[in-house]
Amino acid sequence: MIGSVYDSVNLIGKQNFSRVKNAGQILSSYIASRHSGKAIINGMPISISIEPTTSCNLRCPECPSGLRSFTRPTGMLKDNLFHRVINELAPTLSYLIFYFQGEPYLHPQFLSLVEYASKKKIYTATSTNAHYLTDDNARKTVESGLDRLIISIDGTTQETYESYRVGGRLDKVIEGTTNIIHWKKELKSKTPHVIFQYLVVKPNQHQVEDVKKLAKELGVDQVAFKTAQIYDYENGSDLIPTIDQYSRYKKNSDGNFSIKNELLDHCWKMWHSCVITWDGKVVPCCFDKDAHFVLGDLTKNTFKEIWNGEKYNDFRSTLLRSRSEIEMCRNCTEGTKVWA
Repeated sequence: MIGSVYDSVNLIGKQNFSRVKNAGQILSSYIASRHSGKAIINGMPISISIEPTTSCNLRCPECPSGLRSFTRPTGMLKDNLFHRVINELAPTLSYLIFYFQGEPYLHPQFLSLVEYASKKKIYTATSTNAHYLTDDNARKTVESGLDRLIISIDGTTQETYESYRVGGRLDKVIEGTTNIIHWKKELKSKTPHVIFQYLVVKPNQHQVEDVKKLAKELGVDQVAFKTAQIYDYENGSDLIPTIDQYSRYKKNSDGNFSIKNELLDHCWKMWHSCVITWDGKVVPCCFDKDAHFVLGDLTKNTFKEIWNGEKYNDFRSTLLRSRSEIEMCRNCTEGTKVWA
């Protein structure tokens, strides 16, 4: 609990007049857009996700990186592209997530990128499978200024863990977590805020309580239970949990499954955030894993030109008019996390 309070205080402490003003402008733009039915944008994103790499060491069954099924190019984020984007956005950007697809720690300069953003007082976060949190990387992670570290741990025994994290080793996850906690203490650092993220699927739902105990034993700050997106869900799946609160889908009277979410003609994400792929493509959100809806290219234009551009506003307008016209949105099952 204390760690969670400090994490919130830390995020608030990184705000300044320009960032608070920008957040207010974005919120008012969103409200005005919903009210008028027209895409209005005044301000820059509050948060962005940027992709260090599409490469991954694991083969998770519902992940394009794990399945090696991308139709878009794979590669590593160039530091000059990253620096240019961060330099442009830093005055108004509050939150930076180093993750989209892939394992961030496979990027050779990943922690240097984190340090660059941290020095600009941007709140930084990443998500990892923790297999590369060696003692040296753990120390460098704490020293980089990273504010939040999400560690994926989808089981408390090797058998359960590897049923989803195919090719993974639970002992490496525990070792990496232990290394991070050690160096936080050694360097007397309150960051990064360490979160165990548990993707609840049917094969691991019986260990929900066990992961809470493990987190407490290791000194992890928080546990988050995440609902899983299933691509072919209509006829059911062995991955869909039977515990209702952890499922994005409901079973209908005919035996088929459907998405629980109601499809509303608005989406806050289109106003306050976006995703940048490793090669500089700007896409609307994390559901566009294969970058089918490219709204701009940062190797050709500035971020501001893309964010305020005709293509982006046309996308927002379509969403306000009829979200069901957008294939990606029709399949949106973005679920909330359940915190422990």
